[in-house]
Amino acid sequence: MFALTPFEIEAISLSLRVAFWSVLLSLPFGIGIAWILARTTFPGKSLINGLVHLPLILPPVVVGYVLLLLLGRRGPVGAWLYEVFDITIAFTWKGAAIASAVMAFPLMVRAIRLSVENVDIKLEAAARTLGASPLKVFWTITLPLTAPGILTGTILAFARSLGEFGATITFVSNIPGETRTLPLAVFSQVQVPGGDDGALRLVIISVILAMIALLGSEVIARKISRGMREE
Repeated sequence: MFALTPFEIEAISLSLRVAFWSVLLSLPFGIGIAWILARTTFPGKSLINGLVHLPLILPPVVVGYVLLLLLGRRGPVGAWLYEVFDITIAFTWKGAAIASAVMAFPLMVRAIRLSVENVDIKLEAAARTLGASPLKVFWTITLPLTAPGILTGTILAFARSLGEFGATITFVSNIPGETRTLPLAVFSQVQVPGGDDGALRLVIISVILAMIALLGSEVIARKISRGMREE
């Protein structure tokens, strides 16, 4: 029987918590940025688009180091948070959630942006001619029609957060019970003699969690699409 050890339970629970909060914190920004990139034109749009997708092409270690410089105890943002609110980000699970959110953000924005671009602008225009405000058009027309893309982006970001390693270990280190997520737990097992079996078990667990997330998103997306067609 595949019984989980306390070490594995700790890594799984921490990974799920980090992935949940990373998605929850980044989703509003992801929807906003995706809509801006899909529906507006302004000077510097290409620069914003490049910055959003930069974590996809940068080495994760570079992203983690930049986060450490900004949000570390001596960084400009980290020092302010500590002095004003007594909040420490670096070397905590909160920092792991931020690192995961940054690395997964491009995938979320890309999926949502494609969905927004597929919404017929004539529907939005018709709603505006009937007196709906831009905000009401967004909430009643754009957002519901974008739901499958939002779901896809959310699940992709969640799965990516579960597998984040480079930025996390650079920004928050590998602290047992605090920042040691599944990928870091695999790394830890590989580093000790006789840890190959434990590492393999964690790899299998990671694959199962990722597949559950992806298959679940597929089922929910189909239900949403079916419901929209029936309406």
